[in-house]
Amino acid sequence: MTMGALHEGHDANIEAAATKADHVIVTIFVNPLQFGPNEDFDRYPRTFDEDVARCERLGVDVIFAPTRDVMYPQGEPQVRLTPGPRGEILEGASRPGFFHGVLTVVMKFLQIIRPDFAFFGEKDFQQLALITQMVADLDVLTEIIGVPTLREDDGLAKSSRNRYLVGDERQAALALSAGLRAGVAAAGQGREGVLAAATEAFASTGTTSAKRLDYLVLTAPDLGPAPESGPARLLVAAWVGQTRLIDNTAVEL
Repeated sequence: MTMGALHEGHDANIEAAATKADHVIVTIFVNPLQFGPNEDFDRYPRTFDEDVARCERLGVDVIFAPTRDVMYPQGEPQVRLTPGPRGEILEGASRPGFFHGVLTVVMKFLQIIRPDFAFFGEKDFQQLALITQMVADLDVLTEIIGVPTLREDDGLAKSSRNRYLVGDERQAALALSAGLRAGVAAAGQGREGVLAAATEAFASTGTTSAKRLDYLVLTAPDLGPAPESGPARLLVAAWVGQTRLIDNTAVEL
């Protein structure tokens, strides 16, 4: 399930689906419900012809690319899914109402298509966690499968929004993955050590004027409080120029 502007990260999702399922369906829909009034809905890249060609090369069986009127025939839906308290932190705090829109459109797609499996990239880790929880809580029969984040050679997570980066912003964007790597390397120093190392690496990578940290946090894999030891998740979001990027990684404390 994508908003289009497909790249190699989406390829990984499609390829993972092809190894698991008999038929692969790709959805392409820029969902207006998950954009705030000052966000980039109109600017979001739309490359439908290129996306179709990419899907054909990868052997996709069906592309479902509905219009806004097909998805919301009566206008904006009066009933929307509520993500719960862990949908109001991180991305939910920075982008109020975002996950209400995400979960609503994902549920509509699951109801329309009724897939056995649905594949989502781990780059949007909070989204993946909330969709997994939604499916469990509401007894949806689709199995949700996370696909590891695909990165550029220099570590930048592949994203449709990377094409917005200009000039020294591309170098500044490496601060996100640099912070994550530093945090993982400091896992033996405990929670405080992970965050300190990640924060220092973020601050010292790239042009300071080109980036602004939104959040850098350590949580449990289910987005609850980070444990003293064991599996955890380090998540970061930052503005690079006029572009907001997110990234995350697993950490073993």
